[in-house]
Amino acid sequence: MNTPAVNPKKEQSWQKVVAKYSNPQRSCSIGQLLNTLIPYALLWVVMVKCLAVSFWLMLPFSVLAAGFMVRIFIIFHDCGHGAFFKSQKANNFWGFVAGVLTFTPYQHWRHSHAIHHSHAGDLDERGWGDVWTMTVEEYLLASRWVRIKYRLARNPFCLFIVGPTVLFLIAHRLPFQKAGEREMQGVHATNLGILSLAVVMSSLIGLKAFLLIELPSVIVMATAGVWLFYVQHQFEGVYWERHTKWDYVTQAMQGSSFLKLPKILQWFTGSIGFHHIHHLCPRIPNYFLERCYIENSMFQQIKPITFLKSFKSLAFRLWDEQHRELVGFDYLKKLKMG
Repeated sequence: MNTPAVNPKKEQSWQKVVAKYSNPQRSCSIGQLLNTLIPYALLWVVMVKCLAVSFWLMLPFSVLAAGFMVRIFIIFHDCGHGAFFKSQKANNFWGFVAGVLTFTPYQHWRHSHAIHHSHAGDLDERGWGDVWTMTVEEYLLASRWVRIKYRLARNPFCLFIVGPTVLFLIAHRLPFQKAGEREMQGVHATNLGILSLAVVMSSLIGLKAFLLIELPSVIVMATAGVWLFYVQHQFEGVYWERHTKWDYVTQAMQGSSFLKLPKILQWFTGSIGFHHIHHLCPRIPNYFLERCYIENSMFQQIKPITFLKSFKSLAFRLWDEQHRELVGFDYLKKLKMG
């Protein structure tokens, strides 16, 4: 897990730029907790009342609640980076709470996500907190069964609906076999927290009502979250490199997208679309990412991806090392014809 050295002059330059944005402000963090958790709680009241009339009347509010769950996950994400509060105890506490609300074990996820940041875009260090991506050569050399599994994994329905649902509802309930004791305890504590929440809510509104409200929100939240993560690292012009040539700064600026979302979606996603800035300095709280972008031209040089153009990423399936680009399965037919 050795990370290639960054050019000292380059490192000093970008570190000076991001330093002033890397200190979380308690008032901003508390404000974000209030403007996220309170509306989310009120939405539950509305959904319970709507469900008493009709499931279909409740469903649109459940989708809106999923938007707040995405925002809660961003708070969870910042806590995992130690970027939401200056106090690590506060980060751990609110990270755990947000993890229960988003069905994600805090310590376990924090560990795997740190590895993702250390190796994103590194072709020799794939498999930790990323989307399964094979190179063209690997796919051509793979067995038929592996190809079938890969095609299923990259199918949009599996990738953005089935996969995220299984990940958040089932996979996150189980620690990795090689997980440390702290991570394993965190998974069990999160499961206990989710169970306690389910018991309390079921005693108040009934188990059926709880599931009819919670499950649609979790599924939509999971789908949106995986989609965001996907387009942040699977886009036209993305940077991928072998370990010996991999560079941290280049990966952050060219291997992480700038997803320019409409303001309302930017709010719900905690400005995580400024992902190139986030990967360069994960210690920047989400509420300072846009300001960092606006005040520094070095970040404005990155070509943005709009919400509509982000759907172009659906066509990407494999990494072509020879031409250094993501390609679709149709590219394989061109190889055979050639």
